[in-house]
Amino acid sequence: MTRESLAAIANEIAEKERRVRAFMTEKGYDAVVLTTQANFAWFTCGGDSHVGYGTDMGCVSVVVTQDAKYLICENIEAPRMLDEELAGQGFEFRVRDWWAGGLSDEVGKLASGRIAADTPIDGTDLAAGQIPPMRYSLTEQEIERYRWLGRQTGECLSWAAHAVEPAMTEHQVAGLLGGEMIMRGITAHLILVAADERIAKYRHPIPTDKRVGKCVMLVAGAKRWGLIVSATRLVHFGPLSAELRRKHDAVMAVDAEFITHTRPGMSVADVFSKGVAAYEREGFADEWRLHHQGGSAGYAARDYRARTGISEVVQANQAFAWNPSITGTKCEDTVIALKDRTEIISAHGDWPMREIKVGSSVVQREDILEL
Repeated sequence: MTRESLAAIANEIAEKERRVRAFMTEKGYDAVVLTTQANFAWFTCGGDSHVGYGTDMGCVSVVVTQDAKYLICENIEAPRMLDEELAGQGFEFRVRDWWAGGLSDEVGKLASGRIAADTPIDGTDLAAGQIPPMRYSLTEQEIERYRWLGRQTGECLSWAAHAVEPAMTEHQVAGLLGGEMIMRGITAHLILVAADERIAKYRHPIPTDKRVGKCVMLVAGAKRWGLIVSATRLVHFGPLSAELRRKHDAVMAVDAEFITHTRPGMSVADVFSKGVAAYEREGFADEWRLHHQGGSAGYAARDYRARTGISEVVQANQAFAWNPSITGTKCEDTVIALKDRTEIISAHGDWPMREIKVGSSVVQREDILEL
């Protein structure tokens, strides 16, 4: 699937503009400035504004008014933006020399009155927390892109997992996964790898020179078109211990509980409570306290984390990534709460699966790959 095959179509462009302008009308703003990579990708239907990986800021900015939309960029970025990212989307380009002026000056030339921005800019109101909700309900085109990315992520994890050999370092395992992602045009937003006892010791195990013995966990945060898929897989060489078998059975049951109740209209706090209750029912009542359980996904790995007391409600076509963990194991995939079902987009057929029954529903969850 190429960038061109998923070029923005008119109704998606119009829907993004409608949402932003409705927000402006509701909040009394005359313009909105979008500068982060996530918000740029969302508004431009998958456009890429990154240069360096070490920042959330994009290299260009979008200004939306009630009757126009502009792209502010330096002369360095303008050719690629016009040729490869925004052709045919109706932006008016405002190009400045890289050595001249600043963003606030350019914004002031295009808009007046009350201006909202997703990052601090002189003369604007910071509205960073008010922008993400506009992204929550995915369009049909975004779902298509997300499904592609989910399938690819599952394939990358499966390929890397099957390629792992004992005595490889965690860095080498990360290289297998990251290299496969990059070859498919996917950015490695996050790669975590833990071998053996590091799985139990650290919930966020960045790769090290430790060598794989019996077990290794691979965690991927895969990004393309601004969308991020999160997923985790475990590989074990030889038969599982009774303890690990019990723990992974339990964590799959907890994950199935989260997924089953991720339905449009459900209180996110209630979904969270269902998961916490499942931990207790499975005999691991306090494990949820040791790491967050996941939450809303899409143009961020997590737009927010689910917890008790949160006021959010699951929206139709909203993505979630749940990641329950029990010391020594974890279960994680990215799902979309469609109107008639919750779809797991990062599952891959070349992996051992377990059917988990939750009430009248059955959820397929990833087991541990035994090699």
